[in-house]
Amino acid sequence: MAGGVVRKQRSGRRRARSKPMAEINVTPFVDVMLVLLIIFMVAAPMLTVGVPLELPKTAAQSVPAEPEEPLSVSITPEGPIMVMTSEVPEAELIPRLQAVIAERQSDKIYLRADGALPYARVMEVMGALNAAGFSNIVLVTDAGGPRMNGQAGEG
Repeated sequence: MAGGVVRKQRSGRRRARSKPMAEINVTPFVDVMLVLLIIFMVAAPMLTVGVPLELPKTAAQSVPAEPEEPLSVSITPEGPIMVMTSEVPEAELIPRLQAVIAERQSDKIYLRADGALPYARVMEVMGALNAAGFSNIVLVTDAGGPRMNGQAGEG
């Protein structure tokens, strides 16, 4: 007995290979997509300011999205001024906005005013926004209003 190496004889057959699986299991993918859908459905209503207003219609196009969360001030037809969703008395408006602008990078603010409000009231609030330090005041409207030539806008 020389060396003690024993080799096993292979049979003439090769081992049967398993075929690659041709189907992809999509169940986990569908589960993740449904969870994301539910999250977005719950979060979407929170992304808009919840003050109900009848905004004036214009032919202007919508503005692109901002990197910073937009700050909005709304003037309701009943008269109260809302900063985001909280009502602010007129006497506290400028000091509160000065505190807000001190923490922000942008001096842009969105003014949402009901279409039934008098022009003087809107200008009064715009003046207060400017006095608080906001120099970039954006008036929010609904698209699809009349153009200067009297024709309806696209919307």
